[in-house]
Amino acid sequence: VQLVESGGGSVQAGGSLRLSCVASRSLYSGACVGWHRQAPGKEREGVAAIDSDGIASYTDSVKGRFTVSRDNANNIVNLHMNSLKPEDTAMYYCAARSVGYCYRGTSFYVYWGQGTQVTVS
Repeated sequence: VQLVESGGGSVQAGGSLRLSCVASRSLYSGACVGWHRQAPGKEREGVAAIDSDGIASYTDSVKGRFTVSRDNANNIVNLHMNSLKPEDTAMYYCAARSVGYCYRGTSFYVYWGQGTQVTVS
């Protein structure tokens, strides 16, 4: 079981980034996949989640700016982030759980990636 994030970096406010999470084939199929973030001194929070049918949910602070999507041919879940703000600065993590329903809460997830840093100035 493996989750590998990529796509983080530094961007100016108002800019965009796309994060990608590649999952092992055994995990990807049927899994709920979530994106989470943790800023220094703050708790980890669920940002977005997408179930195996492609139904997505978002935390209020990113609605209208972030979009999560699945690339089923390549076992990838992408997080498209637009209109980035300095308060979006955090380490972003991909997480997954092989169940038929989906929550954003961090305690729901079993498997985690190592994270990718996003810095907005």
